[in-house]
Amino acid sequence: MAAIFDEIGGEPAVSAAVEIFYGKVLDDPSLAGYFDRVDMAELQAHQRAFIGAALGGPAPYEGRSMKEAHEGLGITSEAFDVVVGHLGDTLTDLGVPAPTIDTIAGVLAPLKTEIVS
Repeated sequence: MAAIFDEIGGEPAVSAAVEIFYGKVLDDPSLAGYFDRVDMAELQAHQRAFIGAALGGPAPYEGRSMKEAHEGLGITSEAFDVVVGHLGDTLTDLGVPAPTIDTIAGVLAPLKTEIVS
């Protein structure tokens, strides 16, 4: 069985998804404040690496843990859910099939306890 990473189109698809996703997140007034002092180019690079690895891509993720990266940011459960919604919308916009989106959501859902503070 192919990894989700390959199924959705590999690195080009992950890169496109991350770019579109952060456009949606930054346009959302309920989320934009979390990114006021963030180097978005660096964050997007980390996100591409993380998502690629999480979806079975060839490169391991070597960044900080999700808990460490989000510690002290005051991220609420509601904000996490909104972000996940934007990711789902992004993947839908890119033509990723609903069952694959559900699988991706299942991979990322356990991270909520590490990200919400």
